[in-house]
Amino acid sequence: MDRVFRMLAFWTGIFTVMFYVGHMETMAYLFLAQTIFFLGIGYLKLSERMYMYLFAAYCTVFFIGFTFYTNFILVPGFGH
Repeated sequence: MDRVFRMLAFWTGIFTVMFYVGHMETMAYLFLAQTIFFLGIGYLKLSERMYMYLFAAYCTVFFIGFTFYTNFILVPGFGH
């Protein structure tokens, strides 16, 4: 299970580079923080149950944050 978190760190790192190259620095910093989080968790050698609890907590925080952002902050039609 620790390798799954290192794989997540790899992919969020790829997204970090792509966002930075695309001049989206705020999103790049957000993904850099996620990369550091996943990489740090990946080397802790926790039990599989604890890894599942951490992933569930991460998903919960992400879904609450994304829902808040899309409902209260995002301006519809911002790309036009």
